Amino acid sequence: MRHPRCRATVAFMPPSLIIIDDFLANPDVARAAALRLTYDPAAKKGNYPGILSDQPLRIPGLEAQVSTLAGTPLVPAPGTNHGQCRVTMQGDRGITGVHIDPAAYSGILFLSRPEDCRGGTDFFRHKRTGLDRVPRDMAGIRAAGYNDINRLIDEVVNGDTNRRSRWEKLFTVPMRYNRLLLFSPWLFHDAAPGFGTSPETARLVMLMFFADPPASASPPDGA
Repeated sequence: MRHPRCRATVAFMPPSLIIIDDFLANPDVARAAALRLTYDPAAKKGNYPGILSDQPLRIPGLEAQVSTLAGTPLVPAPGTNHGQCRVTMQGDRGITGVHIDPAAYSGILFLSRPEDCRGGTDFFRHKRTGLDRVPRDMAGIRAAGYNDINRLIDEVVNGDTNRRSRWEKLFTVPMRYNRLLLFSPWLFHDAAPGFGTSPETARLVMLMFFADPPASASPPDGA
């Protein structure tokens, strides 16, 4: 898959990483709704460990609230799994490891019970290049030894995705019930291992992928 070329200049960049605890006023309602979604066991053969829900979890006003937190208008990224939930149990495996996301901004809402929470989301540095993200300008791309962003992504991200010896883990954002993690999709990241033996005890998250709105579009309405 070809990734979009980055722009040489950007008027505004949202924060690289934001952590919001106690994000939802009624997280138990959202968790129960997430568990009621349909999960297809065949989806375990996808790129990432676990099972993806067939439908998104609806949280009114989500895009408007995230836009406020990020300081820039954001809308659901087309062609992504925005809003869908993922259940990852102990031993689940996927094809892809360290990766980036095809979006302008990414988010994860942790919905596992407090007594089950462990791990979280891991962030990495690529040892050979020293990069902790895909550069957003040509100067950064050339400094890493490349003249094309797609070649950098193919060799660094896609080529080394499952070669953990090529990566240094920088830090983990720990999983916490009702914690919202927002971050730049260009950061090299991966989910920590799954846990539990049923959807009720497993790693349960809501995935978010945002795009910049079309120039003619208005910011999303609030709740």
